[in-house]
Amino acid sequence: MAYVDLHVHSNASDGTLSPEQVVKLAAEAGLASIALTDHDTTAGVKEAVKAGLKWGVEVIPGIEVSSSFEGVEIHILGLFVDCSNPGLISTLERFQQSRNRRNEEILHRLEDAGIHITPEELTGENPKTVITRAHIAQALLSKGYGSSMKQIFKKYLHYGGPFCPPKELLPPEEVIGPLTTAHGFAALAHPFLYGLGDKKTEELISCLAGLGMKGLEVYHSSHNQLEIRKLQETAVRCHLLPTGGSDFHGSNKPDISIGTGRGGLHVSSLLLEHIKKFCNP
Repeated sequence: MAYVDLHVHSNASDGTLSPEQVVKLAAEAGLASIALTDHDTTAGVKEAVKAGLKWGVEVIPGIEVSSSFEGVEIHILGLFVDCSNPGLISTLERFQQSRNRRNEEILHRLEDAGIHITPEELTGENPKTVITRAHIAQALLSKGYGSSMKQIFKKYLHYGGPFCPPKELLPPEEVIGPLTTAHGFAALAHPFLYGLGDKKTEELISCLAGLGMKGLEVYHSSHNQLEIRKLQETAVRCHLLPTGGSDFHGSNKPDISIGTGRGGLHVSSLLLEHIKKFCNP
C-alpha cells in the first residue's frame, strides 16, 4: 500500500527545511505524495513541485490558513489550490499585512524589554520566509532566553501575553470562500487541538461544512485512536471526506517525522484518491 502526507511545512513558513529538502525527505521515507501546506503562503509550492519531479514524489499545492471560530483560532487546510488565483492572492496579502503588523509589535515589545532581534536572525536561510512566532521563538532560543521552544512560547509568545498581541483573524467564510474559488479542497486541520471539547468541536465542523468546507483532517499526529474514531463518525455525518497528515515542521517539531508523525501515523493514498475524484469528478 502507498502512503501520503497531506500536511507538511517548509521554511517558506515555520518549518526548518527548504521545500526541496522536504520533498527529498518524503522520497527517502517512501511516500508517494505530499501536500505542502505552509502557513498563509504558497511561496514554497513551485520549488516543491519541481523537486517532486526530481525525486519521484507527487507534490500537491496546498496551504494552511488561520481563521477564527467564536474567538478561538482555527486552521483550515486547502489542497490542490491554484496559487495564481487573484482572489486567493488578495486574501493572502491581507494576512501578510496583518502578520507584519503583529510581528513588528512583538519585536517592539521585546526591544523595550532589552531583547534585540535582527531581521537576519529571523529569516535564517530563507530571506523570503513568512515570519511566524516560531521564527521569533527560535531567535530567542538561540540567544539563551529559554531551554526549549515550549518554554520560550510559554514565557514570551503566548497569545495575549505581555509580548504577543492577539492575531487579526478572518472569519471562516472569508477563508473557505477564497480557497474554494481557487479550486481548493478545504478541510479543517487537527480539530481536537483547539481544546473545544466534543460538543463544540462538532458544532465547529458542522458550521464549516455549511460554509462549503468539504474535508476533515481525521488523521493527525496529535490525534489518539478514540479521537480518530470520533472524527471518522463526524465526517460521515457531515458528508466530509477524511484527510490526514503529520504536520511536519522539521526541527521546530522534532518529535514529528514526515509521513509517520510521532510513529503511529500512516495515511493511505486511498484518501488522496477519493479527494482527487471529488475535485475532478
